Amino acid sequence: MLITEPHLERPDDFYEALLAAHQGLSTAQSHDLNARLVLLLANHIGDLETLKAALAAARANLEGPAA
Repeated sequence: MLITEPHLERPDDFYEALLAAHQGLSTAQSHDLNARLVLLLANHIGDLETLKAALAAARANLEGPAA
């Protein structure tokens, strides 16, 4: 089951680390980093149904007209 309530330990520290990981990268490298991170975390989770739920939740409300 997908956890959608706040559950991240030290979220501000994680966000800072995420920004630091992107520092100095080109846009293409930044996109590659995000893709690799998603695949690493998906592998860590491992459960297809949970991953599908996460994809649906992340995409929710994004399917309207482009801004």
